[in-house]
Formats: sequence, C-alpha cells, structure tokens
Amino acid sequence: MSFVFPEPTHVPLRGGAALRWGVLAPGAIAADWVSAVHRFTDQRVVAAASRSAERAAAFAERHGIPRAYGSYEQLVADAEVDVVYVAAPHTEHRRLALLAIDAGKHVLVEKPMGVSAADAADIVVAARTAGVFAMEAMWSRFLPQTTIIRRLLDDGALAEVAGAAATFAGRFEYDPHSRAFDPALGGGSLLDLGVYTLWWAQFCLGRPDSVSATGELAPTGVDADARVVLGHGPEVSASSFTSMSVDLPITAMVAGSNGLRLEVEPFVGPGGFRLGRIDGGNAYWEDETGMRWRDGLCYQASAVAQHVADGLIEAPEHPLDTTLDILATIDEARRQLAAS
Repeated sequence: MSFVFPEPTHVPLRGGAALRWGVLAPGAIAADWVSAVHRFTDQRVVAAASRSAERAAAFAERHGIPRAYGSYEQLVADAEVDVVYVAAPHTEHRRLALLAIDAGKHVLVEKPMGVSAADAADIVVAARTAGVFAMEAMWSRFLPQTTIIRRLLDDGALAEVAGAAATFAGRFEYDPHSRAFDPALGGGSLLDLGVYTLWWAQFCLGRPDSVSATGELAPTGVDADARVVLGHGPEVSASSFTSMSVDLPITAMVAGSNGLRLEVEPFVGPGGFRLGRIDGGNAYWEDETGMRWRDGLCYQASAVAQHVADGLIEAPEHPLDTTLDILATIDEARRQLAAS
C-alpha cells in the first residue's frame, strides 16, 4: 500500500520563541523533562524549587540550573521566571498551579491537571481570570507523529472515524504507601495512565455521550485495572484499558469507515505508526529524529513558548476544555468503580 503522509506540523524546537522556566517539585518526571528541554530546545530552566533546600540545590547542580529555592513561594516570586512547570504529585497540582498563577506566572501542569474535574476547573478559572497561559502537560499531543495523525483525521483520510481504542498497562509493585496505590496521593490507574488512553479517545472522537466502566480495585481502594467504553452515538465507541497489574504494549488505534486502520505503538512517546487496510496492505511513518520515549517531552515546552509569544492563554492543540472533559470522564469512571 502506497501513501504519501503529510509533514509534521509541530512548533520548531529551535529558533523560535523561548521562555525562562521554573520547576516546582524536582522529582523523576521533572528530571526527564529538564533533560529533554535542555538537550533539544532553546528553552532554559533558570530556577528549581523543593520543600527541601538541599534537594532543590542538588537538582539544580545536576541540571545546570542557576537558582535553587527551598520553598515554592520563593520561586514564583522570582521576577526572572516567565513560566512554571508543576511536576509535583497529582494532589499538589491544584495548590501549586494556583500559587504560580496568583504570582502572574504562566503554568504547564503535569497530568492529570487535578485529581478531579473540579480541581482542574479551579486552575482553569484562575488562569483565564488572570490572563496567563495554562496547559496540562499532555506531551503526546505535541509529538510529530500526533500532528500527522491529526492532519489525517481532519483531512478525512479515514473517512468517518468508526472507532478507537488505547491500552496503557504496566506492572506496579504493590506498596500501599506509594503514589500509585495510596488514595491520599491520587493513586489508581485512571489518574496515572488513563489520562493518556482517554485523551486518545477524545483526540479521535471528541467528548463522549456516555461512559461505562468496569475493573478491579487494589486493596487500598484505588482502581488497579479499568476498562472504559465511551459511547459516541448508537454505532461508534472508543475503548480504554489501563492496568497497574499487567505488562502490555502501549498501543492505540483508530479505525475509519473506509476500511483503513491506523495503529500507533507506543502512542504516548516518539516512534511511528502504521496505516493499513483491514483486508491487507500497509504504509508506515517512522520518526527519524532519533528521539525515544521521554525525549519527546521537549515538544510541549517549545509549543508553550510559541503560544505565549503569540498572546494565547491556552493551546489550540490541547485546550483547557479538553482537559476538563477528560477529567470528567475519569470522575465518572471512578464513580462507577467505587474507587477511592
């Protein structure tokens, strides 16, 4: 099968707008994010803050960051910080995002933006009222492959979308006090992994008409596994499977009414995808940048900088209302599962 794919439309990583970034909560995801941003883009992290001054200083030294603070309040008061990346655990996202917004900073908030749609709505209202840029860090949306898939869907390459599905599963060692399994820390597969699979469903089909969830709970009461079916009218649906108890390929697919089927693995990080017919024949697009996995965190940072330079207060690729829709779906799925 021969097919000419459109070119990626992501914001250039170099040569465009650049911002001075501050990082709140220097954990593992923050380390990966800073490494990718410094390696691949013109963005620069100029400050990091932790509740521990020693931890902030060690993180700053390791990543070549000029200033380290022992409190979040000190960082958001730094006049040389334009935008704040909130990389704390889920339950801290609302508090720290509001702290930064109140100080007049733009914010990029790790996924999920809050532990509920209500949490995220508080951030959205505050950012819109203050006139600052805010975005959930849905990095997968800004990857080159995703921009091509968006173009294919918009241009009707699959005719009408007939269905979509995504799986994100990995075996987590059970620890009732860990972030993954502790309800007080926003644990559960839906808040940790479902933000990706349910984003894919919304990316392909938009806001669902109905939500149906089944699954299993961990001993702590959080959802260990969740199967969510999203209805889009009488004949079209999207499915999501997330699990913290089994290792599975991180895959997504979208099927068209014309018999074409697009499959991505992994759909959350850089790679490629296959476009094929159900009755045989395939065309492949491969990411030739050499980036792998969390290298791709860099694309969202360049996009934020360009959108701020353009005077926007949210990203057209991943609007705040999309974030709220996805969290509303997670809220409903967790309600049906009686998850803590």
